[in-house]
Amino acid sequence: MTETTPTHSTPPRDADGGYAAYKPRSPEVRAAVEALRGLRQDLLHDAFAYRPLPSRPTDGPFVRGLPPRLRRYAGRAPHAVVVVLAFITLMAGVTTTQTALYALLALVPAGAVLLTLVRPVGAFWLSLASTPVIGVIGTDFDGWPWQPGSFAGHLSVLTVVAIRTRPRTAAWMWLITAVFGLMAEGLPRSVFYDTTTTPMLFLSAVVLLAVTVWHIRRDAEQEVTAQQTVTAHERSRRTLLEERTTIARELHDVVAHHMSVVAIQAEAAPYRVQNPPEELEKAFATIRENAVAALTELRRVLGVVRAEHYEAPEAPQPTLADLDALLANVREAGLGVDKAVTGAVRELPQGVELSAYRIVQEALSNTLRHAPGAGARVEIGYVLGGLGLRIVNGPPPNPSLVKPSPGAGHGITGMRERVTMLSGEMTAGPLADGGYEVAVFLPVTVAAEGAA
Repeated sequence: MTETTPTHSTPPRDADGGYAAYKPRSPEVRAAVEALRGLRQDLLHDAFAYRPLPSRPTDGPFVRGLPPRLRRYAGRAPHAVVVVLAFITLMAGVTTTQTALYALLALVPAGAVLLTLVRPVGAFWLSLASTPVIGVIGTDFDGWPWQPGSFAGHLSVLTVVAIRTRPRTAAWMWLITAVFGLMAEGLPRSVFYDTTTTPMLFLSAVVLLAVTVWHIRRDAEQEVTAQQTVTAHERSRRTLLEERTTIARELHDVVAHHMSVVAIQAEAAPYRVQNPPEELEKAFATIRENAVAALTELRRVLGVVRAEHYEAPEAPQPTLADLDALLANVREAGLGVDKAVTGAVRELPQGVELSAYRIVQEALSNTLRHAPGAGARVEIGYVLGGLGLRIVNGPPPNPSLVKPSPGAGHGITGMRERVTMLSGEMTAGPLADGGYEVAVFLPVTVAAEGAA
């Protein structure tokens, strides 16, 4: 068992033996410490860690336009580019020398370029370390410290690693390359050769600056896309809540009407019977009290979802009996619409009638908004166990007149909410001829029809 010794540092003491006052570091010292910490994190810590280059997404518009055979390999395009850079580096080193040893050493810069596929930071250190070795051995080219192969390899490594990492890492790599080049310029060997430090620093600065700008732009686009996604989600959620609030307001009038009728009938029922039993009077009184209490709670709950300046409508909520007036208003707005009714027309529960009316109203409004000039048809089917609706419109005669609407999709959301509330089914989508169809089925039980 190993015993560990505490390593707490003792605060410095002043001349009188007391503890000296703490003096905070200057901003310059803190900046230098943070910079060195960033250098260690980016280029020293786990420098040869295994970080394979991921495949490129194949769902982009350019990739989707490729033939299926090429589309399978499109995700490996970045790997192919790195292999091409390694081949260029190898050719630059081999074709500029007549020494077999230097031609063999030309494999090292090319290998460093390939190493960026799996160990990018380690590839940078390998490229930098191999540069003086190749510069000392290779004497066929008048240049120091970067020979042609090393020059092409190091520039390729800087580019690939900068793309794979963040801008701060690119800045550190350029700074270390600059320090290495300036130190190499001070060696005696540099007197006999032309310097390649200045071209390396200039070209690498231009390339790394372009990569940094690309990083910043990509990060900004990703942030904007994420913000747009969050905004769209919040807008959709707000729209859903608004639609549910609207439905709650409308159904309040329906339910309140029925509860009021129950309370009135419960109060008047004892007077319709001569000498009613006391138990019957108490039962009707209890029914009336419960109906009034339920109506009070309903109004209290509705007050939570009402808007600040909401005013309750004076007219009763519409039903399918008011559909002809709606179609007349739509025709005056320029939409040619036909109506067809099948089955035995009967009175349905008021909630079903209201929802059916609102669905037809919203579907025709969407037609006016998204298919101006097109014709529409409303089909109503009274079938056993429910009500069927079908609203279909043709394609717009002049699509150029259709303007994008910021509220697109909100009407469909409201219709789906109404259908879901009634446990119905709904389909909505474009037709083959360019039109649009909304088909809805609202189930109605036999008991509910009898109550209506």
